[in-house]
Order: sequence, then C-alpha cells, then structure tokens
Amino acid sequence: MADMGEADQAELQRLVAAEQQKAQFTAQVHHFMELCWDKCVDKPGNRLDSRTENCLSSCVDRFIDTTLAITNRFAQIVQKGGQ
Repeated sequence: MADMGEADQAELQRLVAAEQQKAQFTAQVHHFMELCWDKCVDKPGNRLDSRTENCLSSCVDRFIDTTLAITNRFAQIVQKGGQ
C-alpha cells in the first residue's frame, strides 16, 4: 500500500467499505430468513401450506417495511447533517 497514491488508497478504502456493507446486509438477510423460518415453518415438506405461506409472506413484508423505514430515517439524518 506504500506504493499507492492517496487517490488509489481512498478508492481502495471505498471499495472495502462497500464490500463490508454488502457482507453485513447479506448476513442480516440470512439472519432474518432464519427468524422467519423458525417462526413460520413447523415441519418442512414438499410444499408449503397456506398458513405457512401467509406467515412467511407477512414476515417478509414486515422486514421490508422496517428496512425502508430505517433507510428513510437515516437519509433524513444525513440530509439534516449536510445542511
């Protein structure tokens, strides 16, 4: 890294940060999927029954709604900080 210029180091740091964010997001999705699976699936089979399907759908909907609300709140905080 000693041979890299400041611009190259900054770009590398940006790429590493982006990859870390992707990894964190992926880990959160996997954790969320485990929670929904444990909550909704009593016994795995060849097909999902309607109750299990509805439960999984509701769980995913709650996750999406929560994620959007948090994302919007962070965007508001960033906007206020930039003013």
